[in-house]
Amino acid sequence: NVKLDNKLKNRQFKKESTDKKHRKEQKKLRAAIKDAVLKTPLPLERYKKRPEEEEFVESLPMDMMEEDDLEQIKAMAQKASFLTRDLSSSGPVHAKKRKGEQQGPESYEKMPRKMQLTEEKEVIHLLPIKDKIRGLIPQSMEKPEDEAMPGPALTPQEQLKLRTQKLTNRKLRIASLGSDILSDPTTNIKKLKELRAMLMETDPYVAVTVRKLVMVSLMEVFKDIVPSYRIRPLTETEKASKVKKETQQLREFEEGLVSQYKFYLENLEQTVKDWKQKKRKRSEAVSLQSYRGLAEVAIRCICELLVALPHFNFHNNIIVTVVPLMNDPVKRVSDMCCEAVKKLLKQDKQGHAALGTVKVISGLVKSRNYDVRPEVLLCLRIKEVEVKKDTDDTAPKKKFMNYKDKKKNLSRMQRKWKKAEEKLEKELLEAEASESKDKKLKLHTETLNIVFLIYFRILKKAQKSILLPSVLEGLAKFAHLINLEFFDDLLNVLQHLIQSGDLTYRESLHCIQTAFNILSGQGDVLNIDPLNFYSHLYKTLLKLNAGASNDDISIVLRCLDVMLTKRRKQVTLQRALAFVKRLSTLSLHTLPNATVGILASNRTLMHTFPKCDILLDNEAQGSGVFLPELDEPEYCNPQNTALWELHTLKRHYHPVVRRFATHLCAGAPSEGSGALIPWNPTFWNSVLSVATEARHVLHASVLGGPVLPICIIM
Repeated sequence: NVKLDNKLKNRQFKKESTDKKHRKEQKKLRAAIKDAVLKTPLPLERYKKRPEEEEFVESLPMDMMEEDDLEQIKAMAQKASFLTRDLSSSGPVHAKKRKGEQQGPESYEKMPRKMQLTEEKEVIHLLPIKDKIRGLIPQSMEKPEDEAMPGPALTPQEQLKLRTQKLTNRKLRIASLGSDILSDPTTNIKKLKELRAMLMETDPYVAVTVRKLVMVSLMEVFKDIVPSYRIRPLTETEKASKVKKETQQLREFEEGLVSQYKFYLENLEQTVKDWKQKKRKRSEAVSLQSYRGLAEVAIRCICELLVALPHFNFHNNIIVTVVPLMNDPVKRVSDMCCEAVKKLLKQDKQGHAALGTVKVISGLVKSRNYDVRPEVLLCLRIKEVEVKKDTDDTAPKKKFMNYKDKKKNLSRMQRKWKKAEEKLEKELLEAEASESKDKKLKLHTETLNIVFLIYFRILKKAQKSILLPSVLEGLAKFAHLINLEFFDDLLNVLQHLIQSGDLTYRESLHCIQTAFNILSGQGDVLNIDPLNFYSHLYKTLLKLNAGASNDDISIVLRCLDVMLTKRRKQVTLQRALAFVKRLSTLSLHTLPNATVGILASNRTLMHTFPKCDILLDNEAQGSGVFLPELDEPEYCNPQNTALWELHTLKRHYHPVVRRFATHLCAGAPSEGSGALIPWNPTFWNSVLSVATEARHVLHASVLGGPVLPICIIM
């Protein structure tokens, strides 16, 4: 073992030393290449200019020369010619040529002084010719030019006629290819590529229209021929194995379909990117003004595929493309994407699409620093969540006996029957799809966790963001699904938001609704008295009036229902009397549609708290005086007042309001002459005339008929 260890260490050491040497060599090589690149090349020789005659003469040592020699040197300098002298020869400079000697021009003298600039033409290589003497002779020809001779300019009528003709031809071609593909997708899958190639139409007359038509046509084709399952790539073993002809054809179809679908989605995404970046293509077939129209059609196709093919390949890629467009500044684009996401979440049964969408939305909100459109958070829809285990989940699951227990406790015949029984039970469990149900609950639970992570992050870090109303509305919708551990902190945050005074009236109503939805769900086990929320709603009720919009009435009525009716055991009589009195006062200030809803809510409270009928009597109950300006419902002495507002409402101009006021003055009876008559067509036709644009529905039980819907206009 020691020898083996030493051998192993030696090998490792040799390998490390070899690698180290290799790294050094590579480092030196890179340094040499870098130095060679950085150094500027220097000329091989440096030539000085030929000195002038005066400089040449002055440079001579004239003090040591005689005058005859100096004159001879000057004459030689004037006659010297370095242009005609052959430097390679050793003869005299001006030697005469011998007779009979013919000196031909040198090669450099034959070259032209200027190069002729000739355009290189493209050449098409043809098939060679075979000769017995020369062998193969290559053949080629110049590529013919496509530029046609400029003809006469067309009139607008001729241009329109030419465009119509071209467009008709393209439409027929698109229809023909689409019909062939739909008739037999497996055989004609290659025509899908031909149809997709028309997305690159270059004719400027019909380029924009043809591209739009091809986008929509391909979308419809894919929606029809895509199978109802996800296509996975084949493994190497599956590719190498031999299969039947039909199976091989099916594989080729699936592979071609996934490939063309991918290229189609890439084309759509690239069209949207070009519109965003205003990126001009090399071909001038499509102008910059047409980019928006092409992009809107591409986005529409992507949204349709998002909703129609949630099970197919590249669906997550489509989600990543669509979700950022929900925050697009162009309202038409953002509304289109928001509507598509809403449809996707509405029809999503398992929860895979919802989980992927919520993850992308979470990343988008965080990356944009919470500066996104509120509609991005208002499109979530979650119904089933694993908040707490049901009794079926907590019950011990039935275990099947193993072989030893069967052999020990059962006879041979009993073991046979037990085996058949267990097999049948397993099949029944598979039929019930209990596994898929558990998987769906886990997906929804994970989705809701991410949603609450977004909400809590905004409540903590961006309380002044434009997303706060959407967050409060979402919390009011999903408050009953929040984990019990977060209730205390969340209620403190909501109370702090209300007391800060930075919220609008609707946002404060959403805070109140969220708080009571929490307390009416799992929070009913908590011993908390939300007196501050009651006081705030009681104080702010009178902000509603006929001069403002009635959009907040529906939220007020929902808050009253969850605060008073559903929590009747935790509400004191003083609090109920104060709210009935305040609502009666409010009914004088609102429009008829809101007044009907408020009176219906008063009727429900009078049935829930029967002792509220003391407000119909003008005698005082106990000591004290009613204090209408006090904002605390517990201490304003509401038992010492009466509902004088009902007598005013009995003279209201609207017949429905008069009928409700008369009904409440009679004590809101369920039978007798003062009861509401649901089967009276005249009365309820007048009610429906009030609710022509109903958005909220209240239910009032009436004796002698079914549950009565009271519709409120918002």
